[in-house]
Amino acid sequence: MGLVTPPKALYPFSSQWLDLGGMRMHYLDEGPRDAPVVLMLHGNPTWSFYYRNLVLALRRTHRCIVPDHIGCGLSDKPDAAHYDYHLSSRIDNIVSLVNHLHLPQALTLVLHDWGGMIGMGWAVRTNAQLKKLVLMNTAAFPLPAGKRMPAALSLVRNTALGAWLVLQCNAFSRVAARIGFRKAVSKQVRAAYIGPYDTPANRIATLRFVQDIPLEKNDPGFDILLNTAEHLGQFRSVPCLIAWGAKDFVFDDSFLRKWVELYPDAEVHRFADCGHYILEDGGPELIDTIKAFIEIKDDSTYGQAGE
Repeated sequence: MGLVTPPKALYPFSSQWLDLGGMRMHYLDEGPRDAPVVLMLHGNPTWSFYYRNLVLALRRTHRCIVPDHIGCGLSDKPDAAHYDYHLSSRIDNIVSLVNHLHLPQALTLVLHDWGGMIGMGWAVRTNAQLKKLVLMNTAAFPLPAGKRMPAALSLVRNTALGAWLVLQCNAFSRVAARIGFRKAVSKQVRAAYIGPYDTPANRIATLRFVQDIPLEKNDPGFDILLNTAEHLGQFRSVPCLIAWGAKDFVFDDSFLRKWVELYPDAEVHRFADCGHYILEDGGPELIDTIKAFIEIKDDSTYGQAGE
């Protein structure tokens, strides 16, 4: 596809592909095939690279499924004439992947950014019997009361100038690779986040994700958003861990408070010094916390500590 993948030292995985009507969805499938499943869904403008350290931590004991949404990462990037880039299609794609791999509905969901709306939309649509839930700087409900869309996102979502900046200058991916982190990362890591979006044609998803944010009743996906939000309570008994970067300029504490209201028994970890890319900023401490949460009282017998 003409894209330079990250060095194996950073992304030591085997690529898998699912054909979706002529479009290839890239995904990772790491770990024993009959181990408990962890489905990890990324947002915009990240891709499966975002979950690399969590996959490495879990793949001895769990089957880690990590897709790149169409238009993102190593997946195909069709133009708008061949893919509509709407929330309904995003959920359709996850349904297709889960069915293709014959995954159990009793799986663990790990969600970040747009992954929250897509993943919870999938869970509600399929009435999934989730095993566990990990939420990181994400949403699956309308903007909290008093919260306004940040001006930078409104520029991209609503203006021709914003669209031009994203497509021609890679503004969204480049800015995210600067302000998404609140702690130092290597040049290689930063380059890996930007790498898939190397041409205007390859940046369509980074634009369309923002344009597809459902804010009003006539927006595509707003009906899905409302329906998902209305049914989030059905997962209240699912063990839930919430990891939150408090320096996220989009998903601030108003979103965290909403999640805690929905899931009052959740295990909450608020990182005052971390930003939107919480898995990067949180480092090994956060990876170990999530790993322990997923593995506790798990029925997995795969692997041994220290292997």
